[in-house]
Amino acid sequence: MSVGDDRNRRVLAVRCPAWNPPGVVSRQADHLKVREFEQVVGAAAQYCPRIEVLRPGLLAFAARGPARYFGGEAELGRKVAGAVTLLGYDCGAGVADGMFAALLASRDALLAGVDDTGPVRIVPPGGTPAFLAPRAVTVLGEPDLADLLVRLGIRTLGEFAAIPVAEAGNRFGTQGLLAHRLARGLDPRPLAARPPSADLAVQVEFDPPAERSEQVVFAAKSLAGQLHAKLAANGLGCVRIQVQVTSENGGESIRLWRHDGLLSDLAVAERVRWQLDGWRPPRHASQAGEADPADVDADGVQAGGISLLRLVPDQLVHDQGRQLGLWGDAVVSDRVARAAVRVQAMLGHEAVRQPIRSGGRSPSDQAVLVPFHDTESVGTGSINDTGASRNGADGNHRQPGTVRPVDRPWPASIPPPAPATVYQVPRPARLTDGAGLLVEVTGRGQLSGVPVRLSVAGGPSVAVTAWAGPWPVTERWWDLEHACRKARFQLVTADGAAWLAVVQDGCWLIEASYD
Repeated sequence: MSVGDDRNRRVLAVRCPAWNPPGVVSRQADHLKVREFEQVVGAAAQYCPRIEVLRPGLLAFAARGPARYFGGEAELGRKVAGAVTLLGYDCGAGVADGMFAALLASRDALLAGVDDTGPVRIVPPGGTPAFLAPRAVTVLGEPDLADLLVRLGIRTLGEFAAIPVAEAGNRFGTQGLLAHRLARGLDPRPLAARPPSADLAVQVEFDPPAERSEQVVFAAKSLAGQLHAKLAANGLGCVRIQVQVTSENGGESIRLWRHDGLLSDLAVAERVRWQLDGWRPPRHASQAGEADPADVDADGVQAGGISLLRLVPDQLVHDQGRQLGLWGDAVVSDRVARAAVRVQAMLGHEAVRQPIRSGGRSPSDQAVLVPFHDTESVGTGSINDTGASRNGADGNHRQPGTVRPVDRPWPASIPPPAPATVYQVPRPARLTDGAGLLVEVTGRGQLSGVPVRLSVAGGPSVAVTAWAGPWPVTERWWDLEHACRKARFQLVTADGAAWLAVVQDGCWLIEASYD
């Protein structure tokens, strides 16, 4: 496909903040509300049957054909946004050349709100480079690359796009080259000119039909491995995949899923889980033994068990290969991933968790446990999801599993280095001055005395050899129920131990320890 064809691909993107509010990513909320997003997909499908679901809350489709039928791109955008609004959800729609620019346009429309033209932002054909040029390089969703570019004096996409292609590849590697294509208004990877002659679709039949989603997701991971083996044999990769799920009673769900980069086996399995959550509600039996009304799909057909899963590669790219780790890190990681997916298939998706970094002031806020592989779409941004934050920090009161942006200022957070051990239940402590009195901190951050001795969890009192603080924290002052005032200290004792201590309501606690 030529560069001109790449730029002329008109895309309409729809962004709904109800599922993933910009700046706050909650995997638990995604899992619980993904079924509701199926209503939004159904509303958009009235105007184009081939809908790409990038993730819950974000969808897109080719705009050229539907725009001609419905009276132009602006009218099409208003109709789609109006259909979503009738469901009770806010949304923004954007039309541009290519997916990346359309997503940015949808974000602009959402932030601008509803005006005389409706919540739609149209980037005229051929205007994508000018539309992208003034944007900060941070919208590329690659924090490390953006930081390097800023340090080199390259602050906008226009400045980055002006770098010769060869130089971008040599200096910033493969990921930088993909980002450079986005900055120029192109798709991340050139599409394959035409589909291969071999049939690359793979499928699995369930006999008896699978009643649990975990069974289907586990099979999807294995099936994706077969698909990628076929693609590799043809020198191809896949950035968009069609997932077809058929129930034993004839119901069918077909969705297109896109990914930031090449779709891995685990990424495919995650998309299948999302699709099942949106189409096939959990099975419940009523006391009378009849099917629950909620277990019926949108066509009035009782969903039943899953009898067929089929994966069809829909958008192919030339696979340029990947560089494995020198010491086999990629191989080890893949083994861990396969083992975790097997356990999830047996015990459930929430049973296997892994820690990821999160924004916050205390050490307990800065590491969050999420279901394994849900970390893929958690972060401050990604190439295909360029939402900007409109939500401020909200203190320590948050729902379990909520991941907050790491790159926010987080005033009053503890300075580096990070502690080595964080206690799930803070340990009681006693910090006294030279007279043996408990050290207190006033509302102005003044100490009642110099810290001299520290006792942890009822243990012996040890001399304090060095200390730093206090770092006062006032959180959620506007919320009487959850308002909190505290102060933190770093303490080093004569036995060589280092502690992170906090005083709140006159009580001392040890939150963490340092190596």
